[in-house]
Amino acid sequence: MINVSLDQTGSSVTILDQTKLPNQVEYRRLSTAEDIHEAIVHLRVRGAPAIGICAAFGMYVLSRSMPQDDRRAFLEGLSRAKEYLASARPTAVNLRWALDRMEKVASEASPALPVPKICEMLKAEALAIQKEDMDMCRRIAEYGLTLVKNGDGILTHCNAGPLATSRYGTALGPIFLAKERGIDLKVFADETRPLLQGARLTSYELERGGVDVTLICDNMASMVMKNGWIQACFVGCDRVAANGDTANKIGTSGVAILAKHYGIPFYVLGPSSTIDLDCPTGDDIPIELRAPQEIKEMFYSQPMALPETKCYNPAFDVTDHSLITAIVTDQGIFRAPYSESLRKIKKTNAWCDDQ
Repeated sequence: MINVSLDQTGSSVTILDQTKLPNQVEYRRLSTAEDIHEAIVHLRVRGAPAIGICAAFGMYVLSRSMPQDDRRAFLEGLSRAKEYLASARPTAVNLRWALDRMEKVASEASPALPVPKICEMLKAEALAIQKEDMDMCRRIAEYGLTLVKNGDGILTHCNAGPLATSRYGTALGPIFLAKERGIDLKVFADETRPLLQGARLTSYELERGGVDVTLICDNMASMVMKNGWIQACFVGCDRVAANGDTANKIGTSGVAILAKHYGIPFYVLGPSSTIDLDCPTGDDIPIELRAPQEIKEMFYSQPMALPETKCYNPAFDVTDHSLITAIVTDQGIFRAPYSESLRKIKKTNAWCDDQ
């Protein structure tokens, strides 16, 4: 199931609308900046890598409608589009990373190149970003699989499978790879309130993939850990600070604290592009606040709280690096002290500006 793709004509980005799952499989075509922005804000496309891929394809699609005979106007239009799309989700670093990468291709193109040729370069770059993500996810899956053994129970939070990436996923990658190789893993998937990505998406993907999955409410994680059913926690990430603090879906830090109490390894899995060396600690990661309606109304037939009741609805929380057993990336498994190990990984990362 492809979640993000470029239309054959290059006039739109096609996404699988994840807000309709698991009951409907519906695709949307995004052809304007407003379409793409809305799809990212409203989680029609979600997951840090998938957001970056969607934005990259979007930059190419939008570039075709910009002035083709005025290079300066073209670059200015591209820059405005980049900033507008970047504002859709401020926490996930992949979004701006992909947008910056696309803009760099255009701004550094030879002055002799006509704008239509630059547009074709943008298309090639967007496709390269998608291909690299597929390769990265496979490598993450390979490394992650070395951390578990046949019969282990894995706790997940939110969704970090193929729907959030290109293939395999990040946190779910080792699980799908294990299935391919005949290794039996049992997964307990947190429902992940308030948007229920664990229920709607993770359990959906794992069921379709033939994986043994049990859905639990978020407040049941302690019980399944105490019962001895969990041997490792696998979670994704939207941004990793230079000291190893990680931002992921709200509720992740609570899982990490529980895992620490019960002596269970807690692993964060994600592509190298989620590591932000310009962000010193988790305190410096902007946390997106979302609408109260997601808590009070979404997925209910009627509101579950009074209209005047105040809500606090952060989309993410930050897990302190001291709670993380290891960070698994496409370049290997990295352990504390993260301020040293992550600096090394970034120096060999061909996509990063600070190499």
